[in-house]
Amino acid sequence: MHKNSYKIKVAFSCDKSFSNSIEELKPFLGFDLHEIQLPEALNSLNTGNHVLIVDSLHAGELPFDKVKIPKILILKQNERNTFNHKFENILKLPIHFEQFNQTIIDLSQKYKFHQNSLLKVKDYTLDKNTRFLKKKENFVKVTEKEMHFIEELNRYSKPLTKDYILKNIWGYSSDTDTHTVETHIYRLRQKIKNKFNDEDFIKHTPEGYSF
Repeated sequence: MHKNSYKIKVAFSCDKSFSNSIEELKPFLGFDLHEIQLPEALNSLNTGNHVLIVDSLHAGELPFDKVKIPKILILKQNERNTFNHKFENILKLPIHFEQFNQTIIDLSQKYKFHQNSLLKVKDYTLDKNTRFLKKKENFVKVTEKEMHFIEELNRYSKPLTKDYILKNIWGYSSDTDTHTVETHIYRLRQKIKNKFNDEDFIKHTPEGYSF
């Protein structure tokens, strides 16, 4: 028996037959399942929820571009999917309890993993999973060391010294030529300048490097 130990919150908006059939299963689910009303709940949907389940009737009320969490479409027997690829998963009724349960758990864990891999850096997003630095539709690939450097700059409010960067990011000893740091950072700056036309992404002062 599950005790909602996954701390997964799943919102659903389906017809009464689905609501009634799922009610008695709630204590056995590996997630917290709660009913919402669409479209009234859209403003708070992306906050605190990890998955949204809707049937075909309520799917028509969704502004898909505004729903950031993964979506599951519930279809009845012989019902066709007319929403193309707008859902991460399609479940057809009747469905086995274990499949229903595991599908939602897997999808929510995948979503949480993806969210944890995203880091907000100034007005950019650093995707640590793909090592892409993104801004709107543009992105540039960074190396693992460059990604670590960006993370460290983002973590500290004060500038990072060359000595700190040498030891903790590039793994060199303090007696290494400090031009090594300048060379690496110059290459990163050039990547960002060429892709985003941004010359101020990394600032340099006598105290060190910062955002």
